[in-house]
Amino acid sequence: MKSYPANKIKNITFMGHGGSGKTTVIEAMLYSSGAIKRMGTVESGNTVSDFDAEEKRRGISTNTTYAACEWKDNKFNLIDTPGDFDFLGEQMLGMRVGDVVLLVAAAKDGVAVGTEKTIRLAAKNNKPLAIVINQVDEPNANYEKTLTALQEQYGNKVVPIVMPIMENGKMVGLVDVLAEQAYEFKDGKSTEIDIPADLEDKAAEYHEMLLEQIAESDDELMTKYFEGESFTVEEEQEGLRHAIQSQSIYPVLATSSADNKGVIFLMDMIANYFPSAAMQESIVATKPDGEEIELACDENGPLAAFIFKTVIDPFVGRISMYRVYSGKVKDGTPVYNYANDQEERVNGVYYLQGKKQISTNEVVAGDIGALTKLNASITNQTLTSKSNPVLVKPVNLPSPGLTLAVEAVVSGEEDKIMQGFNRMRDEDPTFELRNDPETKQMLISGMGEVQLDVLCQKLKANYATEARLIEAKVPYRETIRKMVEVQGRHKKQSGGSGQFGEVWIRFEPGTQDELEFDEEIFGGSVPKNYHPAVEKGLEEASKSGVLAGYPVVRLKATLYDGSIHPVDSNEMSFILAARLAYRNGMPKADPVLLEPIAKLKVTVPDDYLGDIMGDMSKRRGRILGMGADSNVGFQSVEAEAPMSELGKYATDLKSMTQGRGWFSMEFARYEEAPRDVADKVIEEANREEE
Repeated sequence: MKSYPANKIKNITFMGHGGSGKTTVIEAMLYSSGAIKRMGTVESGNTVSDFDAEEKRRGISTNTTYAACEWKDNKFNLIDTPGDFDFLGEQMLGMRVGDVVLLVAAAKDGVAVGTEKTIRLAAKNNKPLAIVINQVDEPNANYEKTLTALQEQYGNKVVPIVMPIMENGKMVGLVDVLAEQAYEFKDGKSTEIDIPADLEDKAAEYHEMLLEQIAESDDELMTKYFEGESFTVEEEQEGLRHAIQSQSIYPVLATSSADNKGVIFLMDMIANYFPSAAMQESIVATKPDGEEIELACDENGPLAAFIFKTVIDPFVGRISMYRVYSGKVKDGTPVYNYANDQEERVNGVYYLQGKKQISTNEVVAGDIGALTKLNASITNQTLTSKSNPVLVKPVNLPSPGLTLAVEAVVSGEEDKIMQGFNRMRDEDPTFELRNDPETKQMLISGMGEVQLDVLCQKLKANYATEARLIEAKVPYRETIRKMVEVQGRHKKQSGGSGQFGEVWIRFEPGTQDELEFDEEIFGGSVPKNYHPAVEKGLEEASKSGVLAGYPVVRLKATLYDGSIHPVDSNEMSFILAARLAYRNGMPKADPVLLEPIAKLKVTVPDDYLGDIMGDMSKRRGRILGMGADSNVGFQSVEAEAPMSELGKYATDLKSMTQGRGWFSMEFARYEEAPRDVADKVIEEANREEE
């Protein structure tokens, strides 16, 4: 594959609802371009872009991948992203390196959730967008109905470029709305025909709609349009290019990708009208001194290559996919990771077609490539040069919304599980893993259950260890509600030197989470050199409450009296005496269980507001406020609820809103748990001790 300049490179990010056929459209494009000799299918698990074993097993994309191909003196980098909402991080990274978002929508789905999210994300990131209505000849498919639904929701920006010609539910040709020309598919070729009579009026209507939107994107064309003058063919074509680039138009095409129909027209559209890499907006980069600079797409500029995906191949090792925004990555020339202050060797520069590597000498600004065996560089980092380092702003990846505990199926393999997950963070930086010393559980946090289940399956396949996911334990706390004064007396005599320590301690509610220790000793009944031992004994004891064994907070302890033995008293004696005072006093001080409360911000479409508020009440939640969100048609609800009621809220919210809602959550404080909740927690803790 030859090297192409930036104005001949088209970086296309494929996005859309799961099952809309993104991977199949890419497969058909690769086949039509001659990059592959045979079209694979998702069902058979032999497509180019879904090469991971777990993707083949599930029949869905779970990773962002890319495949390069050539078409009519252009190079296409086709970036395939997952459709499931649990892989939002993959979608965001894939969108970052594309110049155009190609939304693939199934003709039978109307405006699916994935369609809404893609359009919203593209607008937020200022990305041009085009729409392919795919699977037009499947049962219950309706191109016109889907197009109308898109226009009703997103207005006149949604303009059809293509009308499928259907016979007996099958796509037999298409109408090019811009050129006002129809084509018939026959024997693998397309032949010019007259526009069918039943489509003439609609084609003329869409053509006029298209010209109007083109005119609105250019002042000169607008003047000409209102004066009733016709556009030249060149003006129409250049106007369409500008309208797509400026996001004035969301052009709509039609394909039946499984039968490779309409795909070549789509490829021609991309080659002729979609923005090239050379048309990208300047990227803002940061120099080591903090100065921000704009990087143009110039192969002679300072090197700035952004890693958007890392794959661990069992044979090749680590494969890092990157987009070059400035400069060039050359074989044999080291690259520098400013974030880690490490230079990386470059032994081989590649283009990719899925997992297939295509050797090249260099990857220039605007293009996408891959490097193997980088030791220090990971996803969301910048490769640059040591002599002139610049840093591309990383993608602000979404925060995990679901936390579950991980258990080893085979006892003793906990370390092996931890090592495997840590290696997988190179591939997926959107999940977090940690050991909770309090609950003694390994916790994994991610976007949803599908993502976490995929990670567990990969752990089993790639690292030969099996893990199961269970609900995480809630980190409760204990405290007291009244003051008590108690004695703690430790005495031990066993022949030689003995042990003796006596303390009188006042326990009362405190104001801080940490133990508040004070002393009111008069007359030296307990010498000062033993006070730290008393405090240490109380600190150790307060790690376990008397109700259910949870740490005690908001506790104040005052040492006000005691006694010593001139020979047998020592630090250990007073540590043990303090513990005895704690055990004697806490049950008498009206101990109560505290539960953690979380603060949430839940964003949902208007139609689901009532359901969300009702559900929050069932979770013992309190609504703090609500109002219109910055996303049109959405409401934001602020609430507080016990964390014990939110264990799988990410999954439940997805179900309640059909995937349209999202939320953020943070710890707020601890509150006294209701009696029935406390009794249940205490009973369970006692059962575990037995």
